[in-house]
Amino acid sequence: MLMPQADRKKIFEHLFADGVAIAKKDYNAKTHPEIEGVRNLYVIKALKSLASRGFVKEQFAWRHYYFYLTDEGTAYLREYLGLEEEVIPSTHRPPPKSDIRSTLADKGPRSFGNKEGSDRQAYRSDKVGEAGPGAAPIRGGFGRGGNQQ
Repeated sequence: MLMPQADRKKIFEHLFADGVAIAKKDYNAKTHPEIEGVRNLYVIKALKSLASRGFVKEQFAWRHYYFYLTDEGTAYLREYLGLEEEVIPSTHRPPPKSDIRSTLADKGPRSFGNKEGSDRQAYRSDKVGEAGPGAAPIRGGFGRGGNQQ
């Protein structure tokens, strides 16, 4: 499909920055909601072209196309956009390990079981003597409404 080179470059830059792209299956939409000034049809067709060459994985669900950048696609877009080797998409970056470990360490060890004075224990102690809806004994079998003997 013929499309302006500037639009194709915007689509590829967005895909490379995020590592994923989502497009609603609406060929008549004036613009794509995430990429300013680019028709939704151009986004779908450009990404389907990359999918046919194996540069992105395509998934379709609930009238939306989901495109995931592969390693080959990363190399292709890096060459197409003229980027250095150090630049990688945000989905391919590993999460910072120091932040995860520090947040888990701040919480302290997990304890299981009931603590004296915990909210759960207070809730249960309030409900012991009350009979509310559903407090009747449960009858088993197929004839749930009949008498059991």
